[in-house]
Amino acid sequence: MSGKDRIEIFPSRMAQTIMKARLKGAQTGRNLLKKKSDALTLRFRQILKKIIETKMLMGEVMREAAFSLAEAKFTAGDFSTTVIQNVNKAQVKIRAKKDNVAGVTLPVFEHYHEGTDSYELTGLARGGEQLAKLKRNYAKAVELLVELASLQTSFVTLDEAIKITNRRVNAIEHGESKLLGSSLFLPRPVHLLDSCQDSGPALQIESYHSPD
Repeated sequence: MSGKDRIEIFPSRMAQTIMKARLKGAQTGRNLLKKKSDALTLRFRQILKKIIETKMLMGEVMREAAFSLAEAKFTAGDFSTTVIQNVNKAQVKIRAKKDNVAGVTLPVFEHYHEGTDSYELTGLARGGEQLAKLKRNYAKAVELLVELASLQTSFVTLDEAIKITNRRVNAIEHGESKLLGSSLFLPRPVHLLDSCQDSGPALQIESYHSPD
């Protein structure tokens, strides 16, 4: 046993009991942290899969939205002036919620519509159908962008939480006490228990033969 793993303690039955309790606490903490890491990793992989699917779908939606914009301009003419004049406040807004995964708080973004459609009468003379299709396509694109932003934010948060949790597990298992700020890691109680068990019979013999 190296000197850095040694604690100045008298090898007695009481010390052995204390070290057993500390060892049990360290093992319980390690097991709980491993379960937390597994839960976070599972959610991390689910989010990663969802990000890939959303990005692939995003490309198709943006292409369709750009094509519908070209169709609307061809049918209804240049309506950019009408759009700019009717801008007053945002109709699509975002609210932030929180999701909890194994004690880690993840931000969740949701979009919602507020107010009436300022462009409801746009294209009434001509091109109304193409403009309605244009609004639907870009509304779907905004919805996917908000979902993608929520997924990527959760991805970064989970990645950092998994790294921290794994470092704490390694700290308990390999005795990197600086990461925990505590001397409670597995090698030290195990070595001390071995020392107490090796010294126990000698202490019992010495106590038995010592004069009163």
